[in-house]
Amino acid sequence: MTAFARLDHDRIARQGLPEVVFADGKTPDQVAAIMAEFAERAGAALATRAGADHAHAVRERLPEASFDPASRLIRLGALQPPDGMADHRVAVVCAGTSDIPVAEECAGTLTWAGIAVDRRYDIGVARLERLLEVEADLRAASVCVVVAGMEGALPSVVGGRVACPVVAVPTSIGYGANLQGVSALLGMLTSCVPGVTVVNIDNGFGAAAAANRMLRLAVAAAPRARAP
Repeated sequence: MTAFARLDHDRIARQGLPEVVFADGKTPDQVAAIMAEFAERAGAALATRAGADHAHAVRERLPEASFDPASRLIRLGALQPPDGMADHRVAVVCAGTSDIPVAEECAGTLTWAGIAVDRRYDIGVARLERLLEVEADLRAASVCVVVAGMEGALPSVVGGRVACPVVAVPTSIGYGANLQGVSALLGMLTSCVPGVTVVNIDNGFGAAAAANRMLRLAVAAAPRARAP
């Protein structure tokens, strides 16, 4: 326990995903201290929205930690997924190249959690053929996470083509009336496709957490579903 953070070491037992360090707004030393405590207790730790200064401080204490500037994730170790998780994968889809950092925050979190990821990037609705080319792969996924800025149309299109859960992530990418992601958020919330789940603007981590919950429930229910 540190003087500036009361850590929730039991969260993984309650929610299926441990507490993660939100680095933005924390000093490099604070992030390093928190990750060191998580590493000591669990052997794995994750920080989101980290910068190079955070990564430098963490790696001074934990040399085995890795930093990805694109996703802004600092990762140490990995979680042990439950039995049966290997039967599932998440398709992480984004509309444009500018959406990739948010998509990678999601994909990197899922990989750290021991979940297989199929990345399908730059398949926005401006050229629908790009989506149709990978439609079979999306239908084979257990969950689709769909990341899009501008008007945020892609999750509705994907949601109309697949049977699995769809988690929509609006991004702040776009010109003026995009309103830093508000237009995409509202478009996803008002989707005509029923059942699309929407997380906050630029929240790739939140989408990964939602997908993790869905898959853990599916894995836990599988033996009961197979029982005579």
